[in-house]
Amino acid sequence: MAAQIILSLSILVGLHEGGHMLAAKYFGMRVEKYSIGFPPKVFGFTYGETEYSLGAIPLGGYVKISGMIDESMDKEAMKLPPKDYEFRSKPAWQRLIVMMGGIIVNVITGIIIFVALVYSYGDSFVTMDEVNKYGIIANEIGQGIGLKTGDKIVGVNDKPVARFDDLTGPSTLLGSNVYFNVERAGESLTVDIPEDLIEKLSDKKNAGLFINYRMPFDVGQVSLGSEAEKMGLLEGDKITAVNGKKVEFYDEFETEKLRYINESIEFEVLRDGKTELLTGILPEDGVVGFMRNPLLELTFEEYGFGESVVKGTDKAFMAVWVNIQGLGKMISGKIDPTKSMMGPIGIARVFGGTWDWYRFWSLTGLLSMILAFMNFLPIPALDGGHVMFLSYEIVSGRAPADKFMEIAQKAGMIFLLALMAFVIGNDIFKLF
Repeated sequence: MAAQIILSLSILVGLHEGGHMLAAKYFGMRVEKYSIGFPPKVFGFTYGETEYSLGAIPLGGYVKISGMIDESMDKEAMKLPPKDYEFRSKPAWQRLIVMMGGIIVNVITGIIIFVALVYSYGDSFVTMDEVNKYGIIANEIGQGIGLKTGDKIVGVNDKPVARFDDLTGPSTLLGSNVYFNVERAGESLTVDIPEDLIEKLSDKKNAGLFINYRMPFDVGQVSLGSEAEKMGLLEGDKITAVNGKKVEFYDEFETEKLRYINESIEFEVLRDGKTELLTGILPEDGVVGFMRNPLLELTFEEYGFGESVVKGTDKAFMAVWVNIQGLGKMISGKIDPTKSMMGPIGIARVFGGTWDWYRFWSLTGLLSMILAFMNFLPIPALDGGHVMFLSYEIVSGRAPADKFMEIAQKAGMIFLLALMAFVIGNDIFKLF
């Protein structure tokens, strides 16, 4: 878990700071230090005029450019006349490109990752046409907003929905005045999606409590030594009743089965066109011991390179749009930051404890786009703060005073450290 997020952040921070460094060197600025991670230094070497190092704290990195007003500036050197290799001696447009370098590299990285994933893995999903053959399962939170098991969701805000994933995606849950178009027992109605629904769903305790699709099934692989094996269940069997109660879908089977913990249980099974009765004792944990084989059609799409570029780019920028929507809702007070914000511990938990390269690169691509967006915010000490001041200089023809810039940098650093303390503390609190 920790290794995955460290590797991911190291790649992204290294590329981000590399974007600043390469742009600075291209315009003849002296780059004194390039570091992935923060001190204490674990490893380092000097090549040319630049010291390259690896820090022990893998939560960021930095590039020190001579003559730049930032949190690491040399105040004594700044009192001297600008030298031709210093950041402050270069035209504002060159300084602007240097400050945008890291953001641009992160955007390009995110796009490349998403394009590669789409091209390599394609896309698999369940269509709403397939889901609506049987309707949805409305779990606790779904029932709380007015949905019922068996409902058919035919649209969102009167527009058709192609995939089941679209119903629970950020573009739906982060919207305003959003509603589901529902068919129930032959009638059409709308079910409003509350503004704070995404806040509830972001809580790990509520995982799986919204909606799912109903799933006809038959028996897949049977575990050795399990109650299923003792009962005589075979792969391919279709369970049609539990203790005489008819079941068609897996959620019905689960609900009915769990009524008989530590009791005798009888499955009515359809096998090779014939009905058989199999009996056993349901264990205390409620596990019979077989894999379910969903009888829903899964749609798989492969994409050529050109299609992958379009779809991958769309996915990359959708990640940015989702963050803009989420930030807007937090600022407006519609969702609680303590339940929606995630720091390094929370992100590490999303990576999971097992190594999955698809998940790793998907999250790395997502983080690359988020890092670009967050760095573009007009906060002093972030790249966006420098971009804001440089844009002012280009438009007005006057640079902000050095003293003002120094104070702004310090204020920005205090804000960012406070924010980091908040998100890490919030991550720790969520563990309990």
